[in-house]
Amino acid sequence: MKLGVYNAILHDRSLPEALEVIAGLGLTGIEINTGGFLPAVHVPTFDQILESDTARDDYLGLFEGTGVGIAGLNCNGNPLHPKPEIGRKHAEDIRRSIRLAERLGQHRVVTMSGLPGGEPGATVTNWIVNAWNSAALDVLDYQWGIAADFWRETDRLAADHGVKVALELHPQNIVFNTADVYRLVELTGATHVGVELDASHLFWQQMDPVAVVRELGSLVVHAAAKDVRVNPENARLYGVLDNRFRRLSPDEPRTNLGGDEWANEWPKDSAWDFVALGRGHDAAYWAEFLSALRDVDPDMMVNIEHEDVSLGRIEGLEVAAGVLLEAARMIGEDAPARV
Repeated sequence: MKLGVYNAILHDRSLPEALEVIAGLGLTGIEINTGGFLPAVHVPTFDQILESDTARDDYLGLFEGTGVGIAGLNCNGNPLHPKPEIGRKHAEDIRRSIRLAERLGQHRVVTMSGLPGGEPGATVTNWIVNAWNSAALDVLDYQWGIAADFWRETDRLAADHGVKVALELHPQNIVFNTADVYRLVELTGATHVGVELDASHLFWQQMDPVAVVRELGSLVVHAAAKDVRVNPENARLYGVLDNRFRRLSPDEPRTNLGGDEWANEWPKDSAWDFVALGRGHDAAYWAEFLSALRDVDPDMMVNIEHEDVSLGRIEGLEVAAGVLLEAARMIGEDAPARV
């Protein structure tokens, strides 16, 4: 297997410095952000690479001798957003990332399926959580039509460039569980759209990531190592769909998600939290997760995503890497394969 880090947590430093951190963790891959919600910080010559072999070779030269190679590209965003300044931009980021992947010799682009508005002329997204009424199914029918058109076209582009697009099963997207994956493939006939198995979003939905891997099989083409801890004393009061988020003001540090949309502050006494590997599920569980992924693809890329706010950037990566490497050893993967 190929174990690495999704680079967003290392955007505070240069690419060579990020590679040094990852090598120091005993890992060999870096999944590089190339647009969507976050800028392509570690690909400053993006446009040049698309056109110039020299620029491409210069960029790839940055990885030589580091022990760390590129382990996929990531442009998580909302390509179906009804606001063009968000939706069109994120959709183009996906197309550009597919072309960039081919230029860099990569075969995986991670993103999200996206979420449209609920009706023609909408300006905000509409996530149907529980479609118990007929009007909600009408919204879903409309949204699936938009999603199918986009992903049918994107699948053809990915096939033309020898790339598979890996969709993160992320709530507030049209595809966020196993049934949705099958529906998208059925509607589009996709051959180059699959799943990035990020266990964290499955945990808090009460899904079993190992069972999902075994169910989806070859549709799983990439993976993320991120844990979740459910806080029972809060979950029993607020449930996992708790909406007690706080809007951050313009004078507070906040993350732009495109256009005029921003990330909100997490509830203080949350029902669940993203945590470093091992703080929600032990190494034995992650060994089972890796084993299931290896059964699908012995060369599966599995990259740590660090969003544990109780730990610093490097501290969180060190905790997660320790658990991931221990899990790998438990299934006989003594050393991560070079990317």
